Amino acid sequence: MRKKITAIIPTFNEEKNIEKAIQSVLFADEIMIVDSYSADKTLEIARKYTKFILQREYQYSASQKNWAIPQAKNEWILLLDADEIVTPELKEEIEKILDSEPEESAFRVYRQNYFMGKKMNHSGLNTDKVMRLFKRDENRYEDKYVHATLLSDGKTGTLKHKIIHNTYDSFDEHIEKINRYAWWSAKDHINKNSNPNLYHFMVKPVWSFFWHYIVRGGFLDGIPGLVYSFTIMYGVFTRYVKIWMLKKGKV
Repeated sequence: MRKKITAIIPTFNEEKNIEKAIQSVLFADEIMIVDSYSADKTLEIARKYTKFILQREYQYSASQKNWAIPQAKNEWILLLDADEIVTPELKEEIEKILDSEPEESAFRVYRQNYFMGKKMNHSGLNTDKVMRLFKRDENRYEDKYVHATLLSDGKTGTLKHKIIHNTYDSFDEHIEKINRYAWWSAKDHINKNSNPNLYHFMVKPVWSFFWHYIVRGGFLDGIPGLVYSFTIMYGVFTRYVKIWMLKKGKV
């Protein structure tokens, strides 16, 4: 028999995105919204599709997900960010897995990223993949503030089809997001690094720009590729500034 699946969508003020995200996972047996007390119409829209809405003050992504996952009723979990969409092709691939007896307990999914309205085919975004389909009781996220990896007790695989990811709303919001992630990343790295020096403040940011814009072909993505590469450089620089501030007690 087809295995049942719960789609989990974390939200916070996602009225612009939430409806498309939910509509793309209507094939799920259960849709769970994990909201961080949105102040816009996110929940009003979500309630048109599901009554399973949980609210919890947001700490960081891994904490929110690890809190939500055990509350799902079904064996399989599909975790989707509110700015993502499951394509019809990916839906069919997931349903085939649910109809079978896979050896894997978790699957990575590639993301087709859009930045500043452009489909990004280079800049490093073309190889972006995340673990999003997994068994509830055999997987958990590592306890990190940013870029937490899903830790699996079993075998893992990779799906062929992609999630659509609209990673950009506006330039100002994107910079705010980078600053927020820089603080979280600084907290993850503070015990792993010696005091930041000129290498961290100058060489690493410049290298990150070179890596994304030249090595990973960001220049082929036009102005969005240039902007993306610069914001990555800014994020690296800002992370080390914040590590320095935390170590010096200047926060």
